[in-house]
Amino acid sequence: MKTKEIFKSFLNEIADSVSSSTYSVWFNDLELVSMDDHTMVIKVPLPVHKQILKNTYLELIDETIFSLTGINYEFQFLTKDELQELKEDEKEKISLNENKNDIVEWNTNLNPNLNFDNYVVGESNRLAYISAMNVAQSPGTIRNPLFIYGRSGIGKTHLMHAIGNYITEHSSKKVLYTTSNDFRDEYAGISRQEKGKDSIEYANNFKNKYRNVDVLIVDDIQFLVGAELTQQEFFHTFEALHQQNKQIIISSDRSPDDLKKIEERLRSRFTWGLPVDIYPPDFELRCDIINQKLENTSIKNKINRDVIEYIANACPNDVRQIIGTINRLLAYTAMMAPEVITLDFAIEAIKDYVNTNIYQENTISHIQKVVADFFKITVEDLKSKRRSNNIARPRHIAMYLCRIETEENLAKIGLEFGGRDHSTVVASCEKIKNELKNNTTLDNMLKEIKAKL
Repeated sequence: MKTKEIFKSFLNEIADSVSSSTYSVWFNDLELVSMDDHTMVIKVPLPVHKQILKNTYLELIDETIFSLTGINYEFQFLTKDELQELKEDEKEKISLNENKNDIVEWNTNLNPNLNFDNYVVGESNRLAYISAMNVAQSPGTIRNPLFIYGRSGIGKTHLMHAIGNYITEHSSKKVLYTTSNDFRDEYAGISRQEKGKDSIEYANNFKNKYRNVDVLIVDDIQFLVGAELTQQEFFHTFEALHQQNKQIIISSDRSPDDLKKIEERLRSRFTWGLPVDIYPPDFELRCDIINQKLENTSIKNKINRDVIEYIANACPNDVRQIIGTINRLLAYTAMMAPEVITLDFAIEAIKDYVNTNIYQENTISHIQKVVADFFKITVEDLKSKRRSNNIARPRHIAMYLCRIETEENLAKIGLEFGGRDHSTVVASCEKIKNELKNNTTLDNMLKEIKAKL
């Protein structure tokens, strides 16, 4: 089979494996560049396609190509610019490394440990992650400003540092991370200077620091509430940077529309680019975060899935609480030195730190697990886009049970089932509700599942 025929067959197989919208967004515009004995080079429309194909669909791509060729290929995803300027890029990297040695060290205030590689992605933060990658790869050109919002402790700060670190690693752009509190305190310092030469110099240094950067990252903008003069100065800083196409990244614990005590002219500018929210992590994402945090620790091989699920259920909304819980478990394990960390041991270790009763509640994640076990499928199947009856039927039942057994709203239930719209949840619940009127088999099945809950 010729390479073009193989790639055409590959695309047809993918189209049958994913939803039409997924295929349209991530696969429709792919082009085969070259294919040798071990490597396939594929052209992608945008840099974000590279990230999504590698992080989300690489296993599917690998399995599909192997089924067609019987060969395990290495895949390279390259944009048009990368293909045309590959040699020039190498020269620029060499030149950039030489130039960096001549630049006076600049304090970015970034935490080098917070990057895209250790940012765990799930349905609740996928849009924010994709948007952040777009900004990191093309700062100042799209989504300016990028406004990330969501409750405290769900990964906004990590994502902002990841953007900054990516930009500094891949360019010579000047990046500055700060908090709104630090910005406010530094601005207030101008008024504390004695009038004269020192006062003017302090003011000039302040403006130079914040306006002579290529990327300004400001965390927790909500703390500018009540600081009218600081808001005015931030407005002028924002204007100066935006007019020069310098990238601005802002975070808040609420959306721009909900920042009622921030000046209207600032709030309107926050929506110029892209406001994107991060939801609390769902059960599977919390498990993934826990596994990632346990890597390279002394207890990685001592802990089983039950303990991981227990911690995930005990910390339903806050990544920081997950990290604190793991640290608590590490300390307790170091003190008691068990050979294996059982569920009972974990409960004892963290009982004063988390709500230990939450594990027994009928949470969405608990219902998903019970339903998945009952039908001998996985929780990931329930969250997937697959529409086959052996998956769709349990999904409808799980959504129905989540609606009647929990107090969660429709939007939250939809989010936990792969980011589905609330109307999908309504339709699923109505379908099961109507069937129950005449289907005794379904009624008995639900009673059995409820007993397991």
